Amino acid sequence: MPPVLTLRSLPLFPLGTVLFPDGILPLRIFEVRYLDMIRRCQRAGAPFGVVCLTQGSEVRQPGATEAFHSVGTLATVTRLETPQPGLLVIRASGTQRFRITSREQLKHGLWVGDVERLPPDQAVPVPPDLQPTADALGKLIESLQQRAGADGELPLQEPWRLQDCGWVANRWCELLPLPVEMKQRLMELDNPLLRLELVGDVLARTGIASS
Repeated sequence: MPPVLTLRSLPLFPLGTVLFPDGILPLRIFEVRYLDMIRRCQRAGAPFGVVCLTQGSEVRQPGATEAFHSVGTLATVTRLETPQPGLLVIRASGTQRFRITSREQLKHGLWVGDVERLPPDQAVPVPPDLQPTADALGKLIESLQQRAGADGELPLQEPWRLQDCGWVANRWCELLPLPVEMKQRLMELDNPLLRLELVGDVLARTGIASS
C-alpha cells in the first residue's frame, strides 16, 4: 500500500461550492485574509485547499462561526489578474482530493490545516449501460463550444475523457443544479463507477440522458 502523502499548514478556502478534481474554479477575491494567501500560492506554484462550508458564509462576518467539511480538493492558480487595487480575479484548477486531519484559524481569519491526500480515481471505462450519460456530456460540450466561439472560455477544461467514469461523473456534478450537500457526498465517493451510476439516475429522471 503506497504511503499517505500529507501536507502541513495548507491554506484553506471555505466556499459555498464543491470543487471536483479537474474542475475549474473562477473567483473574485477581495478579503484581506485571502489576497495575500492567493498571491503567495501563485508565486510559489503551491496549492490551496477548497472546502465546502457547512456553517457561515464565504465573506467573513463579525462574530459568525465558520465550519466546513473535512474532505476537499486541492486547487492551483492557473490565471491571476488585478483589475483594481484590493481585487484579484483568478481561475484555479482542481487537482487532488484531501482529508483534513487538523485545522486552525489564524489571527487574521485564514484557516490552515494538516491534510492527507486521497487517492485519485481509478481509471474505469464507462460501461455500455451508462454510455448515454457520456454521450449526453459530449453533446453538451459541443454545444458549449459552439456558443463560446473560438475565443470563449468553457466551464470545463480539456482533455475530454469521455470514456472515464470519474471524469464524466465529475463534470456532470459541476454542470447539474444539484444541492451542494449532494455534490459533496458525490465528490467524497471513492468509487467512480458508483458516482457515475448515481449521476446517471439523476439524468434519467430529468430526461437529459436515456438509453
